[in-house]
Amino acid sequence: MSKSQFKNQNAAAIFGVLLTVLSVICFNSADAQIGACYGTLGNNLPSPTELLALCNKHNIQRIRIYNPNPLILEALNRNPNISVIVGVPNEEIQGIANNPALAKSWIQNHILKYRNVNFRYIAVGNEISPLDGASSSIAPSVAPAMQNIHNALSETTLGRKVKVSTALSMGVLAKSYPPSAGAFIAAPTFIDPIVQFLVKTNGPFLINVYPYFAYTSDTTDIRLDYALFTSASAVVTDGGYQYRSLFDAMVDAVHAALEKAGGENVEVVVSESGWPSAGGTATTVKNAQIYNSNLIKSVKNGTPRKPGKEIETYVFDLIDENQKSPELEKHWGIFLANKQPKYPLSFV
Repeated sequence: MSKSQFKNQNAAAIFGVLLTVLSVICFNSADAQIGACYGTLGNNLPSPTELLALCNKHNIQRIRIYNPNPLILEALNRNPNISVIVGVPNEEIQGIANNPALAKSWIQNHILKYRNVNFRYIAVGNEISPLDGASSSIAPSVAPAMQNIHNALSETTLGRKVKVSTALSMGVLAKSYPPSAGAFIAAPTFIDPIVQFLVKTNGPFLINVYPYFAYTSDTTDIRLDYALFTSASAVVTDGGYQYRSLFDAMVDAVHAALEKAGGENVEVVVSESGWPSAGGTATTVKNAQIYNSNLIKSVKNGTPRKPGKEIETYVFDLIDENQKSPELEKHWGIFLANKQPKYPLSFV
């Protein structure tokens, strides 16, 4: 638009344009914190290109993948508007921890190779714990592997942009009730160096938060409305904090645990949360819709312990994965394999 044309616009029109610009800015900044996890354990899934088109259509601007799948990364290379958390598979962690050269090779082959991909975080492992028989032997290697990946990244132009972390489960908390009593398990070679690393590098603490599993493990004492964000009043009072949702209580237990571990300024990112639509207790399409809709709304407001602090959150799962087991694990998707939404859900 030329200067003369601009001058001919009346004040109302200019005000309207400014409102539009401001609304777009607010829209993008508000929506950008919500993403979805992209699992691939299915034999009927749409192609990565089709799924990313689905993400763009539904305003899903962040995704999490669990390994550096080349087909997904190639598709992301053509969609730089979508940021990604990419995972280092659990089975590769010990080698990377013991050999810095492997870390450099991993960064070269899975990160630098894709110049246009909007990498956000690298998650070194998923739900590793010294208390879990399947991953306990890996646990001492997580922090050293994070350090080696970070060192390799630091030698590139992405060193200051891409943060390194690991995604943990709520099982790393020894205590979570009441939320203010939240504390990590005693694991000096596991949790302590992870928190220290995140403090030093200003990285996020990634945690998978599932009120569904908390509810189904104790349906006598935990109310369904508390798990679904639908309680009309506070269910738990913890000092000066009141909790109407189990999700908020779980996240604040993590905040409290981080404070006790010296990570009071470490940001908590919810790397997985969702509700299944079939296969188990209280698994209906309606409950899945209620939970995920309320999750998206709730995280924009923070928690009682950190009000107004939006929580970056990834809904699990983008699409049903029909090759997972048991049956419950097949029904977490917000989309069906035919790319149709399982239920209305707005990421706005």
